[in-house]
Amino acid sequence: MSPRRAGWLLAVALLSHAALAKERPTPGTMAPEVRSLVNRMQKFYEGTRDFKAAFRQVYVYKAFNRTQQSSGEVLFKKPAMMRWDYEEPSKRTFVLSGETAYALDPDALTLTKASVASNQLSASVTFLWGKGRLADEFRIERTSCLSCEGALLTLMPLKPDARFEQIRLEVDPKSAQVLRSTVVDPDGSENTITFINLKTNTGLTREAFKLTPPAGTQVIDMTKPSAP
Repeated sequence: MSPRRAGWLLAVALLSHAALAKERPTPGTMAPEVRSLVNRMQKFYEGTRDFKAAFRQVYVYKAFNRTQQSSGEVLFKKPAMMRWDYEEPSKRTFVLSGETAYALDPDALTLTKASVASNQLSASVTFLWGKGRLADEFRIERTSCLSCEGALLTLMPLKPDARFEQIRLEVDPKSAQVLRSTVVDPDGSENTITFINLKTNTGLTREAFKLTPPAGTQVIDMTKPSAP
């Protein structure tokens, strides 16, 4: 796998790991202190119109004993908009705007456009927009973590999903915002995103989620049906 392709797999990790099963599982039980923290976390994001943060991403490929690091800035805005601007190791941008996803590679001069059913995303993504309830889809436990700045929650899917084994969320016990998230793949690989200097309700407009590709960029429109 080329570094560029691997980078794009990282950029869409939140979506590719978060398809919602059609059959809703039975909610799991939680310890009272865990339920309290999860409820406060949901309330925090329900009351957040938008947020922006720097991010650091570390993907550990277990099978290849290799680690890839990336960094940049992320923007979220209700009802269903997010933007990931990668600065390192190369410039790339991923945008979800409603039902459409865009992937811009300025070096390769390509802009890929695809359809995404945002109402079918897992609560592991939609709770960041104040939608979806984690307790409806995951068994949630608090895990001991001596190196963590916040409380570490481990989310196990109530209904098996071939795309991931678990999600770990490190949550600030005071503000109840997510400081770090880790998606664990079935092969043991881990995709960790750390949010840095997160700011909420900054007044982001829809203009912040529009892309202006360089001149000469090739548009690959996957929303249109292929020719027979």
